[in-house]
Amino acid sequence: MNDAAPAPTPAPAPRRARVRAPELIGRGGWLNTGGKELSLAELRGRIVILDFWTFCCINCLHVLDELRELEEKHRDTVVIVGVHSPKFVHEAEHQAVVDAVERYGVEHPVLDDPELATWKQYAVRAWPTLVVIDPEGYVVAQHAGEGHAHAIERLVEELEAEHGAKGTLRRGDGPYVPPEPVASDLRFPGKAIALPSGNFLVSDTTRHQLVELTPDGEGVVRRIGGEGVLKEPQGLALLPDGTVVVADTVHHALRRFDPVSGEIELLAGTGTQWWQGRPTSGPALEVDLSSPWDVAWWRGRVWIAMAGVHQLWTYDPETKTVEVAAGTTNEGLVDGPGAEAWFAQPSGLAATEDRLWVADSETSALRWVDTDGAVHTAVGTGLFDFGHRDGDAAQALLQHPLGVTALPDGSVAVSDTYNHALRRYDPASGQVTTLATDLREPSDAVLVGDDIVVVESARHRLTRLRLPEEAVRVEAVAHRTQRAATEVAPGRLRLDVVFEAPAGQKLDTRYGPSTRLLVSSTPPELLLTGEGTGTDLARELALNPEIGEGVLHVSAMAASCDDDPANEYPACHVHQQDWGVPVRIVEGGAARLPLVLAGMDREAGGAPDRS
Repeated sequence: MNDAAPAPTPAPAPRRARVRAPELIGRGGWLNTGGKELSLAELRGRIVILDFWTFCCINCLHVLDELRELEEKHRDTVVIVGVHSPKFVHEAEHQAVVDAVERYGVEHPVLDDPELATWKQYAVRAWPTLVVIDPEGYVVAQHAGEGHAHAIERLVEELEAEHGAKGTLRRGDGPYVPPEPVASDLRFPGKAIALPSGNFLVSDTTRHQLVELTPDGEGVVRRIGGEGVLKEPQGLALLPDGTVVVADTVHHALRRFDPVSGEIELLAGTGTQWWQGRPTSGPALEVDLSSPWDVAWWRGRVWIAMAGVHQLWTYDPETKTVEVAAGTTNEGLVDGPGAEAWFAQPSGLAATEDRLWVADSETSALRWVDTDGAVHTAVGTGLFDFGHRDGDAAQALLQHPLGVTALPDGSVAVSDTYNHALRRYDPASGQVTTLATDLREPSDAVLVGDDIVVVESARHRLTRLRLPEEAVRVEAVAHRTQRAATEVAPGRLRLDVVFEAPAGQKLDTRYGPSTRLLVSSTPPELLLTGEGTGTDLARELALNPEIGEGVLHVSAMAASCDDDPANEYPACHVHQQDWGVPVRIVEGGAARLPLVLAGMDREAGGAPDRS
């Protein structure tokens, strides 16, 4: 006899906003498909996740890592398609996208969209942005920024159940075709240092190793680590005791390597990525880090270019503690005391007696920290101006530099990565010159006597150059990030950051407001009112019609937790994103600026489809 209670009737699937997904187009064509072009029509029946990314963007790299588990777990129902949408001119080069797909281990199809055609079709405003398309070809969700993998997986499971029941779900192998592996001693090396022995130690990033090379930079002495120990290592710094600090970037950690014993030990980090609200100081093994990209020994501490949160941190070997030294986590270029300064993905460090030099990649800038901890800018103006122009530092331009090297005369060499050049800045004269061109994505350089050894990351080698007495002459070129400005009406502008908590979750208000909104502008005079920090995700802005155009900088964060009263310790998740929105003030322009953090903007046509 079966006296169990009857099974409850399943709740009906939630009614979702349904917007037909535009086709995928991009002049650069497809990668990771074996040469085949894909269309949404042939992906019908699968759940498609579009990942709008660009390879300069640290947040995009974080999202690639976030998606890997979902990609593997739902491989027979989900197809992830990377839509590469460039910010910098170099990122529009097809070979650079090919290199980036291999460099970062992307194991799904990628559409190379150098002209942002698909980006515009989907009205994307930020890197990274994720768009979910259901098996019938409708957009059902959009998410900007990091921290959404859990919400997307919940949605995927709902779509699997809903479309499995309807008979519209098609299971099977996806269209991914891996590229042929390439043999070489190094594969996309990141940083290098000279060891006391005269050998070089190189972070062999894509192979997750350190490689020790002979003094000519060509013979392999030994390989250290591997994916179980290191994950895409980058920066290296020689300590006074002869050991080496390693920035274990994707593991969000610092490690110490002893060249004598060959041992590697953990110095700092928990293996978990830092999020807003987590501790920013304390015992090094108990504090989360976020994509440390470079390290340098300066004034008795290890300084860390914390690219993932746009800050500089330090590690004190005496107390075994870490703390923030400069940066607010806001992305941009603002000088001043360390606690007030803004960085944008600092990626290279070099120490002299009185300065710590910083290659601030996303602002295409060379910055420095003085002995009082204040931050200054030598070259660069902000997030959207870049190029290759020599001359007075106030008007000189770089393009996404990743490395900086101190030279004996007090000047510095800048690995000007996306210009494929080695540049020089002389603080005495205030002049920027070009030392060498025809490099391929140089990411670091090491001074060896009268020579400088450059890490040519995309040529997978070290290249030795004699430091020239005279600079190479190049034709000046300037660029701005090519994104269409949003036309907005003069006067009041309503800013709406759209956030819908994932199914089964709610905003976490146990300890106060669970949302944060920060607004500023370039130039600052663009905003008459509305700048600053608040907890409401909607805000009235007043724009200055005399300015005409500029960029609104918007940073939003929301925390959501599992909505289960019976669970005393619900799982919580942070969603966050920074936007830089070019705007132009025109009569008849929009009076509302929606930015989707998670969900669908229902005021802009995302109404549920009743058909």
